[in-house]
Amino acid sequence: MLLQISLFLIGLLIVAWTLFSAVRSIVLPRGMPDSLTRTVFILTWQVFRFRLRWTSSYLQQDRIAAYFAPFALLMLLPTWYSLVLIGFTGMYWSLGAGSASDAFALSGSSMLTLGFKSSTNLVIDGFMFIQATIGLLLVAMLIAYLPTMYAAFSRREEAVNLLEVRAGNPPSAVEMISRFNRIHGLERLSEFWPRWETWFANFEESHTSLPGLVFFRSSRPEHSWINAAGAVLDGAALSLSTVDIPSDPGAALCIRAGYLALRNICEYLNLTYSPDPTYPTHPISITRQEYDTAVLLLEREGVPIKPDREQAWLDFAGWRVNYDETLLNLAGITLPPYAPWSSDRARGFTPGIFPWSDGKSN
Repeated sequence: MLLQISLFLIGLLIVAWTLFSAVRSIVLPRGMPDSLTRTVFILTWQVFRFRLRWTSSYLQQDRIAAYFAPFALLMLLPTWYSLVLIGFTGMYWSLGAGSASDAFALSGSSMLTLGFKSSTNLVIDGFMFIQATIGLLLVAMLIAYLPTMYAAFSRREEAVNLLEVRAGNPPSAVEMISRFNRIHGLERLSEFWPRWETWFANFEESHTSLPGLVFFRSSRPEHSWINAAGAVLDGAALSLSTVDIPSDPGAALCIRAGYLALRNICEYLNLTYSPDPTYPTHPISITRQEYDTAVLLLEREGVPIKPDREQAWLDFAGWRVNYDETLLNLAGITLPPYAPWSSDRARGFTPGIFPWSDGKSN
């Protein structure tokens, strides 16, 4: 009797845990980490990582990695089904449905609404109806989840694609400021930052409530949301610290929206970062030489530069330190293409296999 009660409770806990996992992953409109979903994604990634070892170019890597997020997402449904099936098997066996194999067959018949197995026990019949309802709900939730996810993906990629017009390909903060100076004039930068502040806010909301989106790759292999975010944040940091124009609060708000979004996503994905970094206590990945080279390129394009270079560098590092660590953490796990000051210094980056590793913008 004690064994039957224990088995029923264990089965009930498995079913409840699985349902809470599905609700946290799909229904709950906020970022709440789920251990089961995380485990499925990690195990799926191990399979893809093994295959990626045999790639010799970034394009091959991108084609394979593009399947990772969709495949991991679809693997959630059979995982949930399997756990619910196991949980109800234990419950049916404890209620006297017969042998373990009979209980398993009864659970499978109810879960998939096949109806080839029945029971004469009214209590078991009630649990069979509940299990069939759970099976239908899980499928319905996943079907409803996909349009929402792809709508958020489309909004994200629209801005990423448009950035190529402003910042080149791969996106570069230096190129973005230079093009604004040539085409519109630097005063038009004030119209650019609010759009990306909104993008970061929407990005944070969608990529924490729909975390699989973090790993969905752009439709074009040379594009990446993390590279786009890095270019915009660096552009804002350069405009505030280095470019000799009136200080724009919109650029500062854009940086704040950006680093808060990146931090929240890192927190959801369990990626460590310094919560309150300051320069020079926390060094940044951009060297002074790289910064000076960028300033020289801006000068050649006719961009006005502040005369106090030392203070400009300190100001730039002070802005960059807010998002440097989180930017590189996310670049390290999403396998983006080459882009200066972001993916080119992320952990695991291999310059030799990236066709855009010359750093030139188009």
